[in-house]
Amino acid sequence: MPCRSASRRTVVAVVATTIIVVGCGPAITPPSPTPPSATSSAPSPTATPPPSIAGRDAPPDAVLAAEGGDAVTGQLGTYVWFGTGSDSPWLTGAPLTVGSGEPLSLKVVPEGRIATWEVRDVPAAAGGPEEARTIAKGTGVPAFEAPGPGLWTVEVTVDFDGGAGRAAYFWHLKVE
Repeated sequence: MPCRSASRRTVVAVVATTIIVVGCGPAITPPSPTPPSATSSAPSPTATPPPSIAGRDAPPDAVLAAEGGDAVTGQLGTYVWFGTGSDSPWLTGAPLTVGSGEPLSLKVVPEGRIATWEVRDVPAAAGGPEEARTIAKGTGVPAFEAPGPGLWTVEVTVDFDGGAGRAAYFWHLKVE
């Protein structure tokens, strides 16, 4: 029986030491949760977004127009906006008819500063991004040329300045 007694004293000593160490140690706080991201690269908060977009629940509208043509509001797809977001499937897009190679420009309504952007297209019959190709990318105001003749789904992904978020917009282009 002396072994059991020594064993109990050891267990009691270990438990007592653990209680003292844990009780006197620094408080452990769990890390704060980070919002989910629809993409792997969210814009950094380098500037304050303008008041016209800061109070919105979702990204502003994006309108695409050919030179001298009517602007068409795109379908909003996947986005992250001030820490919240929505995941969307590949969309067909809002219909717009343009000429082959015609200059197109995108405007955000209400005014939103754009940090970076990328334009991808895919034949409209594809139904998904698997065959999408990047046709233009840059900074500031998006401007690019329409693809060749045919029916296309065009996706414009915009990173907003000031850390506001990122959004994808879609159009169904009939290029003549």
